[in-house]
Amino acid sequence: MLEMSSNLKNFHYINYICFVFVVLFLVYCKTTVNASGECNLYQGSWIYDASYPLYDSSKCSVIDKEFDCQKNGRSDKSYLKYRWKPNGCDLPRFNGVDFLRRLKGKKIMFVGDSLSLNQWESLVCMLQAAVPKSPYTITTSNGLTTFIVKEYGVSVSLSHNVFLVDVLTEKIGRVLNLDSIQGGKIWKGADMLIFNSWHWWLHKGNKQPWDYIKDGGKTYKDMNRLVAFRKGLTTWSKWIDSNINPSKTRVFFQGISPTHYK
Repeated sequence: MLEMSSNLKNFHYINYICFVFVVLFLVYCKTTVNASGECNLYQGSWIYDASYPLYDSSKCSVIDKEFDCQKNGRSDKSYLKYRWKPNGCDLPRFNGVDFLRRLKGKKIMFVGDSLSLNQWESLVCMLQAAVPKSPYTITTSNGLTTFIVKEYGVSVSLSHNVFLVDVLTEKIGRVLNLDSIQGGKIWKGADMLIFNSWHWWLHKGNKQPWDYIKDGGKTYKDMNRLVAFRKGLTTWSKWIDSNINPSKTRVFFQGISPTHYK
């Protein structure tokens, strides 16, 4: 894969970090649509907006050190002042108070790798900035980190699960089981589930967090990673169909982000 400049990497990564919030806007907020009555989220451009960013990263406690560009010495701030503008409609500016009112009593959960982590952190920071005096809690239990705004009863959780299917410890070592989703128990009960998975399927060597792959009762030392990815997502989609009621829970699967590491 060709190396991108650091600015381009940040620009594209912000694209994917922000995408889910665009989805949330369309689900819970009104948009102004053009005369044709069409609005395609994927066709548009990033436009400069001097009123951005929506929060000050130095005042948000949940941002991991490696994701805090300003604390890590980045001198410019222009990359923080862009918002996505679809060609066919106008999206409302994020209003954290309105967001919390509309989702009062609801449970939102991100499930996936660093992309989901970034989005969880960004949404939590935006909500903290919107209601700075409102009490909140952040707890971590059984691999699930949950931010709750008590006044509104809204929870935003993160389940760090890079494959969505299970990695189980067996006598032979760590086994990536393409047919098993034991970890899905904690996904049940959410009102909105936002999934992603991709980069970790391609990792090899000391970055590979498993020793064997199990598929259909057979164990392999390795296999074509794209085939494994397809099989894993097939298991995930069947789990969703069998365990999630679409009339009660909205399910999203995010697109794949560009490579954002060296």
